[in-house]
Amino acid sequence: MSKTTIDSALDDLPEPDLTDPDNPEWTVEDFRRAVGPEGLSDVELAAFPNTKVRGRPRSEAPKAHVSLRLAPDVLAFYRAKGKGWQVEVEAALRRAMTD
Repeated sequence: MSKTTIDSALDDLPEPDLTDPDNPEWTVEDFRRAVGPEGLSDVELAAFPNTKVRGRPRSEAPKAHVSLRLAPDVLAFYRAKGKGWQVEVEAALRRAMTD
């Protein structure tokens, strides 16, 4: 059987119906309504234990993001404390608030 004969026979076959009624194609509206795992309830997340919520949990009292200029020696002092040095700076500022 030649390639031309095979191609012709394949062209004569009907296209298979690949639609799945249990898993239809998403519409624009489906995408608009979609939420990530952060939009799921605790019960829904418990049903899918491997689902990871993106990002950090939202704080009840979120901190403000600011830009602060510090002298190089002050910055070097706190950075030398290692991981969490920003917490040390905040603690020093809190102590200064009570003085």
